[in-house]
Amino acid sequence: MDRDAIEEMFQALGPVTIRRMFGGKGIYHQGRILALELHGEILLKADAQSGPAFEAAGSRQWCYEGRSGKPVKMPYWSIPDEAFDDPDEMAVWVRRAYEAALRAK
Repeated sequence: MDRDAIEEMFQALGPVTIRRMFGGKGIYHQGRILALELHGEILLKADAQSGPAFEAAGSRQWCYEGRSGKPVKMPYWSIPDEAFDDPDEMAVWVRRAYEAALRAK
């Protein structure tokens, strides 16, 4: 995903900074990481408070296989499908991601 597409997706928050990381990109707003771009997909930050909303919306949590062979769940979730067709709905989800970023230590 290119810089312009990412910036458009997060326009409800204002300017974002994009940095290369994890073989993808980290997406920041006001110095806080709120999303990742991996393999062309945007994953939004969530936590114990917002994760259930992502799950209820049909999002999937980013998970990878750890060294022990067990899955390691990361605090990033796919964007709910309905948000891609509705900028107002996308704004709700990116704000939730930023709120989770603010709550993170």
